[in-house]
Order: sequence, then C-alpha cells, then structure tokens
Amino acid sequence: MNRLMILVFILFISFSYAEEASNLDELLEQVKKERTLQKEELLQRESRFKNAYSKQKKLLEVAAKKLKEEEDRSESLKATYESYDSEIKKQKDILDERMGTLGELDGIVKQIAGELDSIIDTSLVSAQKPDRDKILDILSTRKELPSYEDLEELWLLAMDEMVESGKVVRFPGKIVTASGNEIEQEITRIGVFNAISAGRFLRSLPESGILIEPGRQPGQRFLEMARGIENADSGIHPFPVDPTRGAMLALLVQVPDLKNRIEQGGLIGYAILIIGFIGVLLAIERLVSLFLTNRKVQEQLESNEPGDNPLGRIMIVYKNNPETDAETLGLKLDEAILKEMPRLQRGLWTIALLAAVSPLLGLLGTVTGIIETFQSITLYGTGDPRVMSGGISQALVTTVMGLLVAIPLLLFHGYLSSKSNGLVQILDEKSIAYVALLADENRKKVFGQSQFQNVRKEDNAKPNTVNKEDNEPEFYIPEDE
Repeated sequence: MNRLMILVFILFISFSYAEEASNLDELLEQVKKERTLQKEELLQRESRFKNAYSKQKKLLEVAAKKLKEEEDRSESLKATYESYDSEIKKQKDILDERMGTLGELDGIVKQIAGELDSIIDTSLVSAQKPDRDKILDILSTRKELPSYEDLEELWLLAMDEMVESGKVVRFPGKIVTASGNEIEQEITRIGVFNAISAGRFLRSLPESGILIEPGRQPGQRFLEMARGIENADSGIHPFPVDPTRGAMLALLVQVPDLKNRIEQGGLIGYAILIIGFIGVLLAIERLVSLFLTNRKVQEQLESNEPGDNPLGRIMIVYKNNPETDAETLGLKLDEAILKEMPRLQRGLWTIALLAAVSPLLGLLGTVTGIIETFQSITLYGTGDPRVMSGGISQALVTTVMGLLVAIPLLLFHGYLSSKSNGLVQILDEKSIAYVALLADENRKKVFGQSQFQNVRKEDNAKPNTVNKEDNEPEFYIPEDE
C-alpha cells in the first residue's frame, strides 16, 4: 500500500515538471516577439522626431527672417515717429504763436460751461425745459476751440436762465407724490426758487430733475400763500422764497415735529405731560371756581341779605348770634372762616406739588439719557454721532418738558393763591367789622339804659323843668368811664 502511494506521488511530480517546462518555452517566445515590436516602435518614433525637427528648423528660419524684417521696420517707424514728433512740436509752437489769447478763451469757455451746467442741473427751470444742457456737456469736455455758433448758444442759454429766474410760470408736468405715485398735473414755478402744485410745495432732485412732494410741508400760512398764488391771475401776492433752491425744504423733513419731540422724551416725557395735563385742568377748575366765588362775594358786599357764598355764610353766623358778646361772636366768626378756607384753597397744594415734581422728573430724564449715551459710547464708540443722539435727545427733551410744565403751574399757583388770600382777607375784614358792630350795639344798649335811669332821676327831682330855648327836655349824659 505504501509503495503504491509513493508511486502515485512520483508520477504527479513528473507531470508538474513537464507542464512547467512547456510554459517557459512559450514565455521565451513571447519575450522575443515583444522585443521585436519595441524595436520597430522605436524606429518609427525616431523617424517622426527627425521629421518634426526638420520642420521646426524650417519654421525657426522663417521666424528669424520675419524678426529681422520687423526689426528693420521698427527702426524705420521709429525714425518716422521722431521726425513726426519733431514736426508736431514745431507746428504746436506755430499754433500757440498764432492763437494768442484764443487759448485763454478755451479755458474760460470750459469753466463757464461747467459752472452753468451745475446751475442748470439744479434749476427748477429744467423741470419745465428738460435736456437743454447738452451743449454744455459738449463744451466742457471738447478739446477743440468752440465755434461761434457754440458761443452764441452758450450765451443764449445763460440769458434764458436769467430771464426765467424772474418769472412765475404755470406748466403741465409730472410729479412724484409723498406716497410714491407719479401723477401729471399743473405746476406753478416761482422763478428758480420754488415750485408748487395743488397748494403743496415741491422740490427737485438734481440727479434726475424730477419734482417730488416732500413728506412734510411748511406751516399752514405758507400753504395758504401757495394756494393764493396758484389761484391768482395778476397782481402782487406774498410768497416765501427759498434762496437755497429746495435745500431748506429738504432739511424740513429731517427736523422733528412736536410728535417726534414727545416720543424722544420716552416714558418720563409722557409722565411729565400727564402731570402737566392734570395740573392745568386743576388750575382751570380752581380759576373758574374762585372767579365765581369772588363775583358772589362782591355782590354780597352790596347786599344785606345773606346768600350762598362764603361772605353770606359769615353774615348768617353774625345774624344768628345777636345776643352774644363780641368776644364770643369773634370766635364763632373765626370758626366760620376756618371752615371756608379749605374750600377757597382746595387744590392749591396739589398744583404746587405738581409744579415741584415736574422739573425733578425732567432731571431724572436727563440722568437716564446721559446714562444711555454712555452705554452707547461703551458699546459702539464715538465714531458715529447718531448712536449717541437718542440719549442726548431724551436728556434735553425731558428737561425742557419739565420746565415747560413747571413754569405755567407755578404761575397758576401764584395767581390762584393771591385770589384765595384776597377772599380770605375780605372775610377777615368783614368778620372784624361784624364784631365791632356788635360791640358798638352792646355799648349803645348799656349807655342808653344808663341815660334812661339818670333822666328818670332828674324828672323826679324837677318834674316841670323845660329848656326854654328849644323846648326840649334836658338829659344827663354820663361821662365815659
């Protein structure tokens, strides 16, 4: 069995070696074929290279010949250029000599054309007569001397601008409303200063020449003047003239109005306005009340019948106590006056308090505005002033609002205090007069009773004694104790 296995193994190895020898022969043949193919390919590449080299050599010879021709041509052109340049300099000297002052005329014409072009671009006349400055654009950029026709046209354009600046003209045109809509309607131009339409002022955009309606218009009296000059046919009419040709009208949009000023004050500004509104209402109420009370008191001074007023109530106290002594009546009258004083002085302390609080709130707004300004500086720096404008506006506006509220309230308080003090003084004077009147009546009563007793005694002593001169009885008047 073992011998059989060894025999099989030997046979297997013999077959393997035979197959490997066959593969090596084939490999050798393949290598020989590939070597032959590579030699043929190398020969072909060498042939192509030699052909290309000959062509490149021919091209190089042609290029060298062309370069030599161009160099010769360049030398010729250089010589020609130098001769022409020399001739140009000679001709330029001759031209300058023959032109004389015409060279200055060219500069002056360009300067005048440039200045007039900037004027016409911003003129309101251009809205009525567009594209009239084409000659100016040509004259300001042309290198040649202007012709006689060009100078005449420049002169006529300047004269036209001067003449139109003194006219009031109506013409149809397009305007852009404040809402952004483009409409066509009649426009009235007042010289080169203002343009109006439908009673509203217009301004011109220099870059386009379009008339636009600003978002904010001048005061009502100026709008009435605009409507008046639009409806007029002749005569002299008052009208505001903008010498800046619309610049002031453009700045008007940036100026804050009353609403914007109030909004700049913030919450503190609204608080100051509320305090001022309350104080003014209270002052008006007190003013009306004291005016009516003063009129009733003045009427009561001329009447003996007590009415529904402070002096009438004082009179009632006097008439209800006819049998009391003067000291007691004085105390009762003082009590009645003390009851009337709160009615007469009601609200004055509140007005004074509001007048004192409003500037303090303005100071608070100033401090908070300055704090906000410094916070903006800390965050964004001082490069842009608009960053700080909000805090500064709040600081200044609240201060102004506090003072505007405090000053009228102080004036109201002073006036109302003087009116109420005047009424209280009248009540004091009348109460003192009532006390003096009661004291005089009591004294008369006392003195009258004493006289009556003394007269009875004399009558008993001398029953038939009569004054012979005036037929009147003699009375005994006691001396003052």
